Amino acid sequence: MNIGRMGSRSRLRVAAGALAIFWGSMLGMPAAVADSYPSRPITYVIPFPPGGSTDTTGRMLAEEIGKRLNQNVIVMNRGGAGGNIGAAYVAGTSPNGYTLLQGTIGTHGINPTLYANLPFDARSDFEPVARMTAGTNVLVVHPGVPATTVKELIEYAKANPGSLMMGSSGSGSSIHMSGELFQFMTKTRFTHVPYRGGGPAAVDLMAGHIHLMFDNINVALPHIQEGRLRALAVTSAARTTVLPDVPTMKEAGLPEYEVTSWSGVFAPAGTPPAIVEKLNATINEALSDEQVRARFEAEGIHISLMNVREFREFVNGEIDRWGDVVRQAGLQAQ
Repeated sequence: MNIGRMGSRSRLRVAAGALAIFWGSMLGMPAAVADSYPSRPITYVIPFPPGGSTDTTGRMLAEEIGKRLNQNVIVMNRGGAGGNIGAAYVAGTSPNGYTLLQGTIGTHGINPTLYANLPFDARSDFEPVARMTAGTNVLVVHPGVPATTVKELIEYAKANPGSLMMGSSGSGSSIHMSGELFQFMTKTRFTHVPYRGGGPAAVDLMAGHIHLMFDNINVALPHIQEGRLRALAVTSAARTTVLPDVPTMKEAGLPEYEVTSWSGVFAPAGTPPAIVEKLNATINEALSDEQVRARFEAEGIHISLMNVREFREFVNGEIDRWGDVVRQAGLQAQ
């Protein structure tokens, strides 16, 4: 048929038909993309060195994702700069679902404000996929500190500003920022002593070289049970089963205080929504399995799941909240 000789109505019908075919194919694409995904191995980037808590949970999850998607999931550790190096790497990859990041409260909560020249935008360069874990920290003091409650600690700190030395696993870590949030809310002032990891800080705390610390609960637990550290409060919204007699910060008199040391999976911005949703469903299914949960609980790690929308809103809220804390504390990292 010679289109040039057709009437205007005929041309409109042809155009409308072509448009319908085009949009029909476009609307069918997401399902087709999700159905064929993944057709090759997935790279799972952990932005910290091997051996830490994030590495442990990431490797367990990567194994479970691989089983359920019937595809190899290759773990890659790209540590450095508080997780920023690995996060920047993933942000720069193709948005096709074949490179994923295990983000944390650091990479997608604290660092966006803490670091002056961050090589990525935590909001716009990623698609939040699924939350994995939500842990708690615990405020512990050396037994020689004259405080058995949070209220007594606040009173002592106000009477002796700057005299108490607070250890942390490094500037900008969730352990450090738990302490900064505490000082901000209570109008107290500690002297921050950053260490190259929580282990060395805990050793110095037990030796009495520093006075207090907001430590990861699974790390501090044996020292608390042995009486080498005194627990004053946990940072979570509810008490923990491993320390049922230790109050939350809210119960101890700080109703607005809550810190969740969380981790979750992210994909590069522009990853097709159908793939993001498929990954979210796969991860939530894996982490809902009783045997998988038991493996995580054995590491002292609590699983906390969200859908895609909930996780996106949660991450945006964390960036806002920690941004306020970092600015109020006057912190800056290069």
